[in-house]
Amino acid sequence: MPILLGIDTGGTYTDAALFDTDKGVIRSAKSLTTKHDLAIGVRGAVDGVLGDTGSDKGHPDIRLVSLSTTLATNAIVEGQGSPVCLLMIGHGPEALDRADLRKALDGDPVAFIAGGHSPSGDEQMALDLDAARAAIEAHADNVDAFAVAGYFAVRNPAHEQAVRDLVHELTGKPVSCGHDLSWRLDAPRRALTAVLNARLIPVIQQLIHAVHGIMAEKAIKAPLMVVKGDGSLVSEDTALARPVETILSGPAASVVGAHHLSGENDVFVVDMGGTTTDIALLKGGRPVLNVEGATVGGWRTMVEAVSAHTVGLGGDSEVWFDAGSALAIGPQRVVPLSLLAHEHPGIVDRLHAQTAREPAHDNDGRFALRLRKLDGGRANLSATEKRLWDALGDGPVAFEKLFASDHPERSLKRLVKLGLAVTAGFTPSDASHVLGHHDAWSGDAARLAATLWARRAADYGIAPDADIEAFAARVLEGVVTRSGEAIVATALAESDAGKTASEDGLGRHFLSQALADKNHPGDDDDGGFLDITLTLRRPLVAIGAPAATYYPAVAERLNTRLVVPAHAEVSNAVGAVAGGVTQTVKTLVTAPGEMRYRMHAPSGIQEFTNLEQAAAAAEHEARTLAEAHARDAGAVEVRVEVKRNDTIAKGKDGTQVFIESEIIATALGRPRLGEANASAD
Repeated sequence: MPILLGIDTGGTYTDAALFDTDKGVIRSAKSLTTKHDLAIGVRGAVDGVLGDTGSDKGHPDIRLVSLSTTLATNAIVEGQGSPVCLLMIGHGPEALDRADLRKALDGDPVAFIAGGHSPSGDEQMALDLDAARAAIEAHADNVDAFAVAGYFAVRNPAHEQAVRDLVHELTGKPVSCGHDLSWRLDAPRRALTAVLNARLIPVIQQLIHAVHGIMAEKAIKAPLMVVKGDGSLVSEDTALARPVETILSGPAASVVGAHHLSGENDVFVVDMGGTTTDIALLKGGRPVLNVEGATVGGWRTMVEAVSAHTVGLGGDSEVWFDAGSALAIGPQRVVPLSLLAHEHPGIVDRLHAQTAREPAHDNDGRFALRLRKLDGGRANLSATEKRLWDALGDGPVAFEKLFASDHPERSLKRLVKLGLAVTAGFTPSDASHVLGHHDAWSGDAARLAATLWARRAADYGIAPDADIEAFAARVLEGVVTRSGEAIVATALAESDAGKTASEDGLGRHFLSQALADKNHPGDDDDGGFLDITLTLRRPLVAIGAPAATYYPAVAERLNTRLVVPAHAEVSNAVGAVAGGVTQTVKTLVTAPGEMRYRMHAPSGIQEFTNLEQAAAAAEHEARTLAEAHARDAGAVEVRVEVKRNDTIAKGKDGTQVFIESEIIATALGRPRLGEANASAD
């Protein structure tokens, strides 16, 4: 039977799985994700999974390569991405105050252009192409991509399409149009989605190019597909055009993979990676979707995706101390010091020197290093940022050295935000090394770092631990507690139970007691008068490399069954090849006047004098476009399902008044496989 290669590129690891459609997982492998050059991590995982079956002549049995990734999700969560310019048609500056659009732009340029349409699809004002041209030319040299958002473009996309074509003509740079990403009303949220999409194009482009390079090295000629946020697959070209649809790609693939590996149909799936923890619900063997639009990193998009609840908590989350004298974990990801020292052994000597001196410094155990090359708009750095970039040219540099050399911390934060640099510090992965749960990297560095952080805890007024093992256990306990809180919040949200416990003081108090380690109460625990327990009424399937360390304790405190399936550490890679292709197109029929019916479609508008004729045309358009999109996305054996939803209002005299009709066409198919090699076994 055909053999498929699944690859998942996460914030910390790149996973690969060789999958036989009859036998399941044949072999799996992991490699560290190398953000400065993704090809290195991809090559390591693919080399590991092919083993003796790979050669310079390729692997003739591989008929499909499919890719899932958390890179888009992580970029949004961490506030990273390429600079973009937003072109808003028919909007005023007040639109930026909705949907957190101004905050999302974060200083990136925006231009307001006359034009736009009315709710009925009529032109409300002529499009000012001269103003659009001036804005494009003014900002083209300082951005990597453009986003275009027109007023009521979902009722008539003509102005967005015209400005898109002008950007291509003048710059050749990528353009994201709101109507291409969602056919729902809410212009500012469509604009937000278009901005995020434009910002993510270089991120996904780099990954796809890296995978292509590895496939060429291995002479693998199979099609390359990418997992969308709803768990379905799309061709690489579709993913490059609409990368925002790959947000929650990793969680979606994890749910599909968890279902395949565990055989469980009704469970909470928890995927813990290096940067984030993603929690989703599997119901009847299918992932529950958020049709209102996925929320990631606080941004509410219009991307229909798996209803995943993403928390900035992972094995590489930064351990720090807040102003309230409490230990905090995440949401920022840093490089674990044990990993940094594993790749740069000289770090251990620096940590030794820092632990030996008195008094302690706030920046002890903190380093910065380059993450990726300067490219496109990122080359537009200030003089101070450029000096800092040059200072990181020879490898990791200690904070104390950087800041002693007149490199302001705000410049480093800017480089990190742009994805050009990354910082290193103490993480749960380091704590796991101290306690012997993990031994892949430098245990010496982890213990030295724990010494520095335990000493810093005392400076923040936190009661000192007896030894570094006790401090490491405190960190792991924090991860378990926060993980439990995230699952409870997800369960409440999915059951529509109102506000979560974390939003209510009394509820949060009860929640913290329910999730506390009953076997090891704290020194200030007097037993109290209440014994509070929680019972999760669904099992947990825990996947991801760190999950086995933390989730047995989480499941115990939630009084539920835990399943950690075989190959759980590469579940995303398995899910990458276990899905199918799904594409949906929506059209709309409205009644702008007596005996007038208007069809609104991605291709434009058409007028009719008969409702059923308009509905038939709308169905034909939706069906045709859905099938074409599915085939463009790499599907074969396509079937199309169509639903029609009419909105009818009743008058006071009992008469029925037609309001609108929504036609939804969903095309489904299996991914197109490459041709079998004649020399295959």
